[in-house]
Formats: sequence, structure tokens, C-alpha cells
Amino acid sequence: MERRYWVIGGEYSNCDFGALEPGSEQISGPFNCEVKARTEWQRLTFRDKAAATTRFTIAAEPDRIWQ
Repeated sequence: MERRYWVIGGEYSNCDFGALEPGSEQISGPFNCEVKARTEWQRLTFRDKAAATTRFTIAAEPDRIWQ
């Protein structure tokens, strides 16, 4: 079995993080390794230190056998 990881997020309207700004959505992946997904998350999260309304997270797909 193999788990796949995705890094998702973007620029939000405000610091409540309730809604993404249209067109700012980003998806990176899939990654077959959590470490690779975390490296991408760090790259996206910390590339602009002044971006208070930018947020990314790592999402993992449920375990299953990929064919």
C-alpha cells in the first residue's frame, strides 16, 4: 500500500482564513513520500515571509493500492 500526499492552499481574503482569493488556489503533488510533501509545504509557506494571509496544508489520501 502507498499513501499519496498533496500540498494545497493559496492566498486568503483575510486573516480569518475563511475563503481563498479567486485564482490564488494552488495544488502541488502528488508526492509518494511525506518528507517530499513537507519540503514543498516549507517552500510554499516560507517563500514570502510577509504574506500573512497565505496558508498551505498537507493533505493525505486514504491508504489504498495504486495500480
